[in-house]
Amino acid sequence: MATIRSELKTRAPASDVWSAIRDIGALHTRLVPGFVTDTKLEPGARIVTFVNGTVLREPIVTLDDEARRLVWTHEGGRAQHYNGALQVSEVAEGLTSVVWTADFLPNDIGRYMSQAIEAGMAAMQRALDSLAT
Repeated sequence: MATIRSELKTRAPASDVWSAIRDIGALHTRLVPGFVTDTKLEPGARIVTFVNGTVLREPIVTLDDEARRLVWTHEGGRAQHYNGALQVSEVAEGLTSVVWTADFLPNDIGRYMSQAIEAGMAAMQRALDSLAT
């Protein structure tokens, strides 16, 4: 199984960052606008439409307010298996870290997944930086 770990740092308060991440139905407006164009909720999952037209069903595995951690999987797309996690933490006075970890199969889609996560993190960086005071 392949793993990608990507981290961003922002001056936005951790509470505001977590609020945007835990709002699982607002990817396209609050967390990664421009990377995701639509999000629809259904019981236990969200249907996500990406800018490239890909539509995935993403069952929510964990939404942990105490740990500020969201875990999801997805159905459809190129991956036979996908498990993603976003975790928020305060790393210094006025600095918040967001780590996106993705585990997936098959290994040979690593380049594709890396490019997708890079684009998602760039959109997330812009959105979260706009929350900085």
